[in-house]
Amino acid sequence: MPISTGDKLPEATLLYIGADGPGQVDLSERVADRKVVIFSLPGAFSSTCTEQHVPSFIRTRDAMAEKGVDEVICVAVNDPFVMSAWGKTTGADEAGVTMLSDADGAFTAAIGMNFDAPVVGFIGRSRRYAMVVEDGTVTVFQPDEGRDFDLSSGESLLKAL
Repeated sequence: MPISTGDKLPEATLLYIGADGPGQVDLSERVADRKVVIFSLPGAFSSTCTEQHVPSFIRTRDAMAEKGVDEVICVAVNDPFVMSAWGKTTGADEAGVTMLSDADGAFTAAIGMNFDAPVVGFIGRSRRYAMVVEDGTVTVFQPDEGRDFDLSSGESLLKAL
């Protein structure tokens, strides 16, 4: 069963590539006493994710900050090297969107958002969603169904803030 509004985020360790190489982020610590947007998508460098989903959060990042959002985080079931390269090529890094890797898919599975689409090579990937997390608790949760890209866009989440 997927996570929902009012639920606490599960414990999770996500990965990133920083100036000194690979690092880890304790998600519970990252969201403590903060208002954070987390969005996810099936895969880095895939068409809709690259051309529409990430750009929607780049476009809305500043407006979200004006509404009290401390950080916007993109999580995908890809390795941290891919997420780092994707953040650079999409402009997400420059726009202030944090790219984090759920390399083994543990966080994605823990919140019930994992899926498989073997015909395109997606195994244990994440469905599209966007959420607002305040001090570790989900206050807004907007999952998309199937291949839809509507509720999880930056613009849609901004309206919900």
